[in-house]
Amino acid sequence: MRQISNHLPTAELQALDAAHHMHPFSANAGVAKKGVRIITRASGVTLTDSEGNEIVDGMAGLWCVNIGYGRRELAQVAARQMEELPFYNTFFQTSHVPAIALAARLAELAPGDLNHVFFAGSGSEANDTNIRMVRHYWALKGKPEKKAIISRRNAYHGSSMGSASLGGMAAMHAQGGMPIPDIHHIDQPHWYNEGGDMSPEEFGLERARQLEKKIEELGEDRVAAFIAEPIQGAGGVIVPPDSYWPEIQRICDRHEILLIADEVITGFGRTGNWFGSQTFNIRPHIMTVAKGLSSGYAPIGGSIVCDEVAGVIAEDEFNHGYTYSGHPVSAAVALENLRIIEEEGVIEHVREVAHPYLAERWHALAEHPLVGETKLVGLMGSLALTPDKARRAKFAAEPGTAGYIVRERCFANNVVMRHVWDRMVIAPPLVIRPAEIDLMIARATKALDEAHAELKAEGMLKAA
Repeated sequence: MRQISNHLPTAELQALDAAHHMHPFSANAGVAKKGVRIITRASGVTLTDSEGNEIVDGMAGLWCVNIGYGRRELAQVAARQMEELPFYNTFFQTSHVPAIALAARLAELAPGDLNHVFFAGSGSEANDTNIRMVRHYWALKGKPEKKAIISRRNAYHGSSMGSASLGGMAAMHAQGGMPIPDIHHIDQPHWYNEGGDMSPEEFGLERARQLEKKIEELGEDRVAAFIAEPIQGAGGVIVPPDSYWPEIQRICDRHEILLIADEVITGFGRTGNWFGSQTFNIRPHIMTVAKGLSSGYAPIGGSIVCDEVAGVIAEDEFNHGYTYSGHPVSAAVALENLRIIEEEGVIEHVREVAHPYLAERWHALAEHPLVGETKLVGLMGSLALTPDKARRAKFAAEPGTAGYIVRERCFANNVVMRHVWDRMVIAPPLVIRPAEIDLMIARATKALDEAHAELKAEGMLKAA
């Protein structure tokens, strides 16, 4: 058996990657020319690459490694499950212990009457399930015309045809014939970039009331559901104004619209509660989950469904499912992950230790000359980059140019931060400790200083 630590030289691995590996969300020719960074192992919040560099992972992999890297308990559970029952499907009136136990545990953890789970292999698959489910629900209720689903521009709900259609990212819609029919979008609650002279409260109400206007435009008898992330993650960690979610909830309640909370990023402790819906007092009919459900150790996703919707769906054969729905190994790993989160007090650590300390250090970055705004909920944060703080101005350069430069300086300083256009975002493992926060902030500050110097030298600190 090959040992991961005994690998080919970096240049050879890069050449093999360039020759055969197609990367997601990448211009692969450019990636091949530059050469990928190859991660060989990880522990806690630290990654190690093929050159031996130790990197603070400020993004928890892809928003998912909530309990940190290197937890042997999850490996042991996976090995035991593979020996006992490596796979069986849940089609044909059949089930197995890990899927049953995980569904029951999620029903215990989820708020309200969200007591039923339809498993998938990812958040993208789960959101595709949601499209099918809400449309079938209304058809069984005698309202087959209720097919339209409303989402938000700059939202992210996955990258399959259905889930990417739900998302509101123009670059994704430009490829592959999206959105699919009967998916509609309203504006995002992004006060910093789009609020103009309105107060955050006024802006939150204005953006929420676009939902009501869209329902009236389409006709309430045609609208099946509204889907949204409690906090937009891939859109740039956009935290809505306090006025936004109460008004969205009122509108959905008034207009007989199903509310889907996409908790793929915000679920399982990220916001300081088990779910972002609890943090923002949202009462969804369906919650989409994935990522932190297994802390990324095994692929799994699902839709947690309320009693009413699940009861109606149960009346008919639901012609939908995936080979790996409720995969026994993934389900067993997820159960062990949830046990660790609960028994080790990970969410309490977020609320009482990691968030308060990170908030102090993170918001201090607002004093940096390149930073116009800092946002942080739980362990999910963003920085708005700007050449002019007073005006919340955008850069004259092409959007994302400054963000890319900061991201590259972060990589050079061995800290992972993601850029979304000209916002920098973080979502570190939930187990991060104050000393590790200090190291992450020190490296991020150095990256900001270097990027600021580069932008100034290139004459790019100009407002649009």
